[in-house]
Amino acid sequence: MADTDTLELRLRAVRWEADGILSMELAAPDNRVLPAWEVGAHVDLHLPNGIVRSYSLVNQPGDNRRYLVAVALDRQSRGGSRFVHQSLRPGQMIKVGLPRNHFPLVESGGEVVLIAGGIGVTPLYAMATALELAGRPYRFIYATRSRAHAAFTDTIANFGDKAAFHFDDEHGGKPLDIAGVIAAAGPGAHFYCCGPAGMLTAFEQATAHLAPEHVHIERFTAKPVDESAPSSGFKIVLARSGKELTVPADKSILDVLIDHDIQVPYSCQDGICGSCETKVLAGQPDHRDSVLTAAEQAANKTMMVCISRCKGDSLTLDL
Repeated sequence: MADTDTLELRLRAVRWEADGILSMELAAPDNRVLPAWEVGAHVDLHLPNGIVRSYSLVNQPGDNRRYLVAVALDRQSRGGSRFVHQSLRPGQMIKVGLPRNHFPLVESGGEVVLIAGGIGVTPLYAMATALELAGRPYRFIYATRSRAHAAFTDTIANFGDKAAFHFDDEHGGKPLDIAGVIAAAGPGAHFYCCGPAGMLTAFEQATAHLAPEHVHIERFTAKPVDESAPSSGFKIVLARSGKELTVPADKSILDVLIDHDIQVPYSCQDGICGSCETKVLAGQPDHRDSVLTAAEQAANKTMMVCISRCKGDSLTLDL
């Protein structure tokens, strides 16, 4: 990622929000206004240990002199959340990518139903706040294993009967009845869900009968890949640099680009953050990401080069 696409921000405050969840406030050293964003957006933190991780912005766009993110400690951390929890301290400078949004809030005036699980609360909490401020109809359901693991509960409680909590340990270990939440919504509602894989699977099943444009998902972990899908080699043509490269079956497009010193922004390498989205000029991608909608994948205008491949012999990319 080029330096023009990043900011040098100071970690101004770290706050305990719940068991295993810290929030971090980032601001410019001179307290200047930061680049604009819309609710649902996220930023990449370029951590001092060399890892890049994406986190949703929690605060509202009008609160424009800081970025506020929340990070859950992942027990299977590959070095991102563990480093944040164990090593980051107020006062440190951190390189932060410009906000990007693959999970925007619809402009329609109809009802919005927000279903959050665990740390998936971060983008949906920002959406609920925006809907509350705009006076738009919404419901916000937040599910966690226990009260101790729920962040921002005090402010969410201020939303009154528009918000509801579900703590598994207070319901005999039973998860949230997502199908019941969907069924209770009015006609024409838009549904948003962000949370663990099991919740997202249940959400997809419960909304399968709805129009795709009314169903919105953001994943923090990669969706399962069809292991039976073939992964043969293919060629990529880089239109701007004039290079032709071969992508073998055991490497990603991103791997090959890095091997040949082609600069492409990337973060998760799992097809969930959208950092490596690249324009496709010719050829048919084999989309394996969790970012693009079905319609966007069918259009074949862009692809995530960290995980997606080619259905034919060649792709031409705008690189």
